Amino acid sequence: MKLLAVGDVHLGRTPSRLPEELAQRARDLGPVGAWGRTVDVAIAAKVRAVLLAGDVVERENDFFEAYRELEQGVRRLTEVGIEVIGVAGNHDVKALPRLAAQIPEFRLLGAAGQWQSRQITDGVDTMTLWGWSFPRREVHSSPLAEQKFDTGTGIHLGLLHCDRDARVSPYAPVSSQQLRQAGLDGWLLGHIHKPDALSVDAPSGYLGSLTGLDRTETGVHGPWLIDVSGGRIERVEQLPLAPLRWEAIEVDLEGMAEPAAVNACVLEALRALDDRITAPTGAQEPAATPDAVGVSITLCGRTRYGAAALAELSANRQEIIHFGAAGRSYFIVKASLATQPETDLEELAGQPTPVGLLAQRLLWLQQPAGHPERDQLVAQARARLQSQAAKPTWKDLDSPDPDPVQWLRSAGLRALDQLLAQARDTT
Repeated sequence: MKLLAVGDVHLGRTPSRLPEELAQRARDLGPVGAWGRTVDVAIAAKVRAVLLAGDVVERENDFFEAYRELEQGVRRLTEVGIEVIGVAGNHDVKALPRLAAQIPEFRLLGAAGQWQSRQITDGVDTMTLWGWSFPRREVHSSPLAEQKFDTGTGIHLGLLHCDRDARVSPYAPVSSQQLRQAGLDGWLLGHIHKPDALSVDAPSGYLGSLTGLDRTETGVHGPWLIDVSGGRIERVEQLPLAPLRWEAIEVDLEGMAEPAAVNACVLEALRALDDRITAPTGAQEPAATPDAVGVSITLCGRTRYGAAALAELSANRQEIIHFGAAGRSYFIVKASLATQPETDLEELAGQPTPVGLLAQRLLWLQQPAGHPERDQLVAQARARLQSQAAKPTWKDLDSPDPDPVQWLRSAGLRALDQLLAQARDTT
């Protein structure tokens, strides 16, 4: 008996910061496209049920779009005998029960914050699914507190949207200990968008978002295929179905002869990335690889051309710069600098010049937290960045909490490159 477990879908949300050529396909590259692929694979793999771990809908006012897409997928699934079972998360606490009322074939578990079970069988194996849904947008107590499960024969799995190991949280905080002590065979969790490494030996954890929703959600995203046979979980495998993927790579510039050579270095790195994405995963079921990949690039290595190479690369942001296997599109969403000057920072820091002062501060940033000068720099930068990030102008950016160390290091290295270039030009 096969099950397909799906993490946060967020129907109603579309990816942003796409190149113009891909912007017209934003709907198919986002959650709508990922949900369509999931339905296709569920039917092809002949799964017994599709399980949704909450936050199926992005916002309450996305009701009609979510209804259209969810209803179409549920109808296709149930027409071939595949059950669709889900729980409501904090994003769709009102929308998902309303959708369930309009789509009779969709079964919502745990309405009004009351645990509920559903038995699934294929005539040979039996599995019991336990689910709990958010009764309101904020739940500050654990839904597992004092909860006892009546576990009989067969496999028992929990389906829950929660904030694991958060001591204080408005999103149904539960502890790993509570999950372990509940007595179920595994937990399929929603809420956190980074997937855990679920396995046959440890079939518990976050399923992750169905598709990466912004550049911070890197790596493989997709539903999880679970095989139950002979009263045991025999396979737990993530299928890389997300049509849009986000990746972060480093590109070494050491030995680069001129700034323009960064383009060849990046293409070489993208070819290697494309080979890795295209390589077979060992999946036994039909799967798909992404149609497009947004890449955050960090330039590293020793070079005198770090700042110039970054400027060269930044000119190509949000343009398709490479086509991989099957016409897969690669584009740059972010480029940052982490190169080192050809002259050692320690040597530069000994100079009584602006270059020396800047090199000294870059060395401080290499120190661990607790180093007084490093901590003072970081605190000042964090205050400045947070004051800027709080402005309404930036509210739609992907990363509302910028990393001050990364920003300081990147800005400092660019400035150092420019100062060293000026010094070379005057000699």
